[in-house]
Parts: sequence; structure tokens; C-alpha cells
Amino acid sequence: MTLTIHDRGTVRPRRALLAGSVGNFIEWYEFGVYGYFATIIAARFFTPEGGSEVEALVRTYASFALAFFFRPVGAALFGRLGDRIGRRPVLIVVILLMTGATTLIGALPTYATVGALAPWLLTFLRVLQGLSAGGEFGGAVAVMTEFAPPGRRGLYGSWQSFTVALGLLGGAGAAALLATVLTEHQLNAWGWRLPFLLTLPLGLGALWLRLRLDETPAFREERAAERPPAREVVGAIALGAGRIMGWAAAGYTFLVVLPSYLQSTLDATFQQALVATVLANLGFAVTILPAGLLSDRFGRRPVMLTGAVLVAALAVPLLNLLQDPGVSLTVKGAAVCGAGAVVGLMAGPGPAMLTELFPTNVRYTGLGLAYALSNAVFSGCAGLIITETIERTGNVDIPAYYAAATCAVSILALARSPRRRAS
Repeated sequence: MTLTIHDRGTVRPRRALLAGSVGNFIEWYEFGVYGYFATIIAARFFTPEGGSEVEALVRTYASFALAFFFRPVGAALFGRLGDRIGRRPVLIVVILLMTGATTLIGALPTYATVGALAPWLLTFLRVLQGLSAGGEFGGAVAVMTEFAPPGRRGLYGSWQSFTVALGLLGGAGAAALLATVLTEHQLNAWGWRLPFLLTLPLGLGALWLRLRLDETPAFREERAAERPPAREVVGAIALGAGRIMGWAAAGYTFLVVLPSYLQSTLDATFQQALVATVLANLGFAVTILPAGLLSDRFGRRPVMLTGAVLVAALAVPLLNLLQDPGVSLTVKGAAVCGAGAVVGLMAGPGPAMLTELFPTNVRYTGLGLAYALSNAVFSGCAGLIITETIERTGNVDIPAYYAAATCAVSILALARSPRRRAS
């Protein structure tokens, strides 16, 4: 059957949404799984005989952070290619690299088998994941927003954040299911590997979708346009990174680091920590698409500012509520769900906001670097900073201070207008 022009106009944006979103889902599914199984991975890969559990957890988060610091490298490398040869071919390479590295984590030998080589192998694969993740965001968001119909860039861009929530939920769901059906011994011995191995069929499906993807009309039309001055691009990158700093830090604090914090600091069980994380991610997912839609009507900054102000004001009261043994589990569950929902107000408009900071011929690189730099420092280091600081100070309110402080910086960055508006 031959598609009419109207049919093509409908199918191409939807196909772009699906092809762009599926890579984000895989990326954040894996990062979620790694975070949720952090205590098990610490024991399997970072605990030589006689090592402490806290020390192993810090090393696990250090590996986690290292992968994030390779995101800007991937964003620069793949972004430059994506702005020169096209979004589609680069996104195909990225999904292959991401799928291969994540699948191999599920097959790695542990410290008990190969000794000190085990953490190095894991860290190497995390580096490859960081490179691929750095190249994923810029291309995926560029594809989704450049295919977006007029007046719908916020909604289309919000699908990137929505699939982040779905990926984290998928990782939490896989971890919760395994924790339920397997014994503790089975989960620690081999069960933790299964969610990583599941990435292989997911990645093959994503590859098939990207092979069918068209190049964006905006790239074809403007690839040869004059590039803006480097100083202007660097300024836009810095401004974008500042605007999403609170989203990056609060998102990882409440959505990924929370399970380990609840277990190591508040003595929660693994199952209780996972339930709390699922609730936080559900709240996050529920508000993302409406926030993106609202940003199409009222602007990106008002919606994002609302989320940043709420996190800055409510982070400490929320954590104190979780620490109070007299508060019911129902109230605590509602609180973590609300925390996720507030982060969603920043995450929904965020991709479109970054897109609009850069013209088409530097967009893949620019928005990818802004996102990668912010996440490298404030997401990738969240677990390491929080765990190490609590260990050194004994202050269990550190996660709230961290989220509130970064959101305060985002408020200042959001209040500042860029020098130019991208097409």
C-alpha cells in the first residue's frame, strides 16, 4: 500500500518518537538496574576479602560516576558526527555500542573468579556505556524535536524524559520481580545478571527501528548553514547545563540513589527500597508529558521554574518525613511519589528547552554536551557524593541538601535569557 502525503506526515513523527525513545529506554533501564543492584554489584565486584561494605559501595558509585564523565566525550564525538553526516547513522552506531556493553556486564566474571581484574572489566564496560549514552541524548532529542509538528516541540521532546521514567521503572520492576521470585542466595549468585542480559533483545529491536528511520528535514535543509561563533555555542552549553542541573541531581537522588540510601542509612529492606523507588518513578512518569504539553502553551521556563522551586523548598521536609518511624508507610509512599512528580515538571520541558538553545547545524553537539556535562557532575556523582558525605559527617539529611542546592542554581539559570533563540 502506498502512503499518501498526509499519511507520511503522520507516520514520520511517530516513527521518530519511537526510534528516538527506545534508545533512551534501554540506556536508563540499565542505569536504573545498576543503581538498584548497587549493593549486590559492590559485593560481587568491589569487595576483596576483608573489605568493608561501605567502601565497596563507594567504589561501585565511583565506577558509576566514571561512566557519566565519559558522557561529554561521547556527546562531543558523536555530536560532531551527527551534525555533519546526519542523526540517523550516528544513532545506529550508538545503539549497537550501548547494547553490546550492557549485555556483556551480565556475563562478566566476578571478583571471586578473576580477582582484581573484575572491577576493571566492569569499569571498562561502564566507560563504553558512558560514551554511547553521551551520543544518545543529543541525537534522540534532535530527531524527536526536529520531526515535531508546529507548536508541539515541548510534548515531543518530553518523550525523551518519559522513556527515562519508563526505563527506570523497567529496571525497578525487573529488580523487584527477581527479588520476589528468587532467594537471596540466587539473586546474589546469578539473578542480578538477568536484567543486563535482557538488553540484547531490546537493543536488536531498537536497531531495527533506527534502520527504518528517515533523516530529519531540518538537518537536510540547514546542514550547510553558517555555524554560530564558538563562544556563543559554549555560552549556550553552560546556560543549558545550569538550567537542567536541578533536574539531573534531584532526579538521580530521588529516582536512583534512594534505594541504596534507604538500605544503608535507614535500614530498609531491599524490597521496601524498591517499592519506594517504583512509587517515585511512577510520580515522575505521570507528570512528564503534561509538563511538556504545558510548556508548549505557557513556555518552558515557567514550568521548569515551578519544579525547581518546589524541590528546593520541599527536599528537606520530605527526607525528614522518610526518616520518621512514626509516619505510616502509606504517607511515606505518597511523599516519594510526589517527589518524583515534582522532578517531572523539570524533565518534561527540559529537552525542548535545550533544543531551542542551539541552531540545527550544532544542535546534536550542543544539547548533547549540555545534558552530558550536567549529568556527569550532578547525576553520576550523586551516589558517590551522598554516600561518602554521609559516611564522613553522619548527617543523614545530605541527599535533601544536595537536591535543594542544585535546584537553587537551576532557578538562577532559568531566570536568565539566552543571547539568541535557535530555529
